Amino acid sequence: MKKSLIAMGAALACLGTAHAESSVQLMGLMDAYAGSVRMAGDADRTSVVGSGGLTTSWFGFKGTEDLGGGLKAGFLLTSFLRVDTGSPGRFNPDPFFSRDASVSLSGGFGSVALGRGMAPNFLPTILLNPFGDSFTVSPLVLHANMSTVGWPAGNLTTPADTGWSNQITYTTPSFGGLKANLHYQFGEQAGNSGKSNIGLNVMYFGGPLTLMGFYERADISNPVPPNSLMNRKSDWMLGGAYDFGMAKAYLTYGQAKVDATDFTGKTFSLGAEVPVLNKAGAIKAAVARTKATTGPGEATRTTASLGYDHFLSKRTDVYAVGMYDKVTDLSSGTSFVVGIRHRF
Repeated sequence: MKKSLIAMGAALACLGTAHAESSVQLMGLMDAYAGSVRMAGDADRTSVVGSGGLTTSWFGFKGTEDLGGGLKAGFLLTSFLRVDTGSPGRFNPDPFFSRDASVSLSGGFGSVALGRGMAPNFLPTILLNPFGDSFTVSPLVLHANMSTVGWPAGNLTTPADTGWSNQITYTTPSFGGLKANLHYQFGEQAGNSGKSNIGLNVMYFGGPLTLMGFYERADISNPVPPNSLMNRKSDWMLGGAYDFGMAKAYLTYGQAKVDATDFTGKTFSLGAEVPVLNKAGAIKAAVARTKATTGPGEATRTTASLGYDHFLSKRTDVYAVGMYDKVTDLSSGTSFVVGIRHRF
């Protein structure tokens, strides 16, 4: 009897240990704003309540399990959300888990993930501008991903969305602050035989200095479905940031090319972030300029934003941003938004 009780106690202890080594977390971010928006070339100004003023709203789950010997298994299931309407996704046909849907193994070798996840362009783009991953007011993100009326077709410097489906991602360990992510996306559909997206990014974090770069070659569009692009498109970007204490400065330069249509897009961006009120708030400023050429045609787009972000707590901040947008031969546009962002 005594031996049975000891055995039962040992088994319960093992169960407790196993439970402690596994975790599942609910997480997310809600961002909503109100304002008046007019992009370059728009005929009229639009008054809006929108979602994702500074960060695209999202929620989801992540989990890890310690497999022993330094090996861990993990998963990510996260979905974009439009707070203004309650609709899932960034737009109507967006997959439900279009932000992340992957399973991974990690250890001393780094990590390998299978499924949908970030494209190589995403992290360098959002970490090298003061407005982060804002698809509403970040000049660099807008030039990479959002077109405007009258802007040359194929102008976007991101060739195949900020996330890739059907991909294998290998992340190296960190070597003195230097690490890299290698991405390969399969075609996986009829008509996409032999087609793929490949890319990598390299990131260095060394005290106040951040250096990053990425390269992508895309044959497949994203996210729904991963159909073949009409023409192969490639893009790259290099940039850095330096925190001087009283201010943080950002600088990037990149190019996108489509050889079949003789398209070239060259984008240069500058940014600055100045902490105020004992770092409870920050003044943010950024400008991006893209020169696009397609054969004999040429156009330039310039976008500039100035804003203030104030943290009410570690999880909640409020912000106000004004933006100017101009495209060659089109009327300029100005926008102003105020919003609130909450993390959980």
